[in-house]
Amino acid sequence: MARYGKEHKQATRQRIVEAAGRRLKRDGIDGSGVAVLMSDAGLTNGAFYAHFASKDDLVVNAVAQQLRDLAESLDAMAGDGGVEQLVRAYLSIEHRDHPAEGCPSAALLDEIGRCGRATKQAYTDGVVAIADDIAERLAPHDPASLRLAVLTAYAGMVGTLQLARALADEQLSQAVLEQGISNALALLSVPKPS
Repeated sequence: MARYGKEHKQATRQRIVEAAGRRLKRDGIDGSGVAVLMSDAGLTNGAFYAHFASKDDLVVNAVAQQLRDLAESLDAMAGDGGVEQLVRAYLSIEHRDHPAEGCPSAALLDEIGRCGRATKQAYTDGVVAIADDIAERLAPHDPASLRLAVLTAYAGMVGTLQLARALADEQLSQAVLEQGISNALALLSVPKPS
């Protein structure tokens, strides 16, 4: 029987983490069993423990990876339009309609709050890194002064996205997204376009 090299094992682990991140955002942490998570990665249940000590271990890794991916995505969203463009992209209809491809906070925040310390720490580290990056864009000479304002704006954006996803009335959902954009921009002191 041939043994796989370290690179193959790492690539397989990464494939599991990425597939799990999408599934967790779609079905939740409690709604996603190990068998389904492994199946999404194209593997059998039996291979799980070669890569992770427990489902919690996988959740910690998936949450951390999803937040790293979000940070990269937010950086791309900001582009030349800066923080305003980032806010508008985050609170867009496209993001609302594709939770499995979007922000882990909007999909999993209530469950992360009930997770163990390791998951909460991975979440905290990821969200603080995102907040610090946004604060750096807004106040390059003193980003620490804006960390709480950015975290508060982020919390409002997450809640706005969650509410917009839950509403059956499409017009109301879109109006909530638009109001959320205005609220976030005001909180971050980003002038609204006229």
